[in-house]
Amino acid sequence: MKVIQKEIRLQPKSRGFHLITSEIEAELPELKEISAGILKVFIKHTSAGLTINENADPTVRDDFESHIDKMVPENMPYYKHTYEGADDMPAHIKSSLMGSSIEIPVTNGHLNLGTWQGIYLGEFRNHGGARKLVLTLMGE
Repeated sequence: MKVIQKEIRLQPKSRGFHLITSEIEAELPELKEISAGILKVFIKHTSAGLTINENADPTVRDDFESHIDKMVPENMPYYKHTYEGADDMPAHIKSSLMGSSIEIPVTNGHLNLGTWQGIYLGEFRNHGGARKLVLTLMGE
């Protein structure tokens, strides 16, 4: 079994949900060498998250943002962790709800995603900055 692990840095993104599938694939030319395996993607931050969902219609990403902002609003009087601004504690909650890692099967040198699936970065801070991902590719 072959194991490849690397850390990549994404360019800063605005608050919201962003497709990052192509950025990950561009950083992993080794995908082509794997006939059957798995890619684990882990984000090294507590105010952003990862998920897999619709990759064709950008309104899905807008709706995700609208809904999660209603689920976890800013400026709630019971938040104690507010040192870094109104978006700080909500970003941590959203990150935990969304998750910090995903796994994708790799088949014949490609991510084996469904026709309409893509990898999302959920950026929950107004100014989150560059995000670091750890990519672990395992397979034969």
